[in-house]
Amino acid sequence: MRTWPVWVAALWWGSLTTLGFAVVPLLFVYLPTPALAGATAARLFEFQTWVSVSLGLLLLIASRAPRWPVLSARAQAGTGFIIGGMLLALLMQFGVAPRIGMRENLRLWHTLGSAMYFLQWFCAGATFWALIKPDTAVPEATKIL
Repeated sequence: MRTWPVWVAALWWGSLTTLGFAVVPLLFVYLPTPALAGATAARLFEFQTWVSVSLGLLLLIASRAPRWPVLSARAQAGTGFIIGGMLLALLMQFGVAPRIGMRENLRLWHTLGSAMYFLQWFCAGATFWALIKPDTAVPEATKIL
């Protein structure tokens, strides 16, 4: 299965999209209190951190795989985005989330966390695009899609 890194990148980007732009906003609409919605969102973002780190590690492994030179070259093009997305996830979890949880300067930390989440979403999308973009230099027989 030569296309597994494409599926991993799609899962990373898709999970960030679903959680950040659909699930969490709906928590604040349908749960009875903002405090309950915020606590639930915090747990979901924690889970997303580990999803992002795990999928990022798989993509880094794929970028170094000698078995698939075409695919690894494409994954290497996205390595900076992979590492950036993983670092943003960890910084949000261990730097920003505790301050939001303590309600310490909530507006500042929530804005910073939202910006970092958006940047992580962008990194995952850029990685996905690096893996699926058409490449005219690749012979037709070796294209992955």
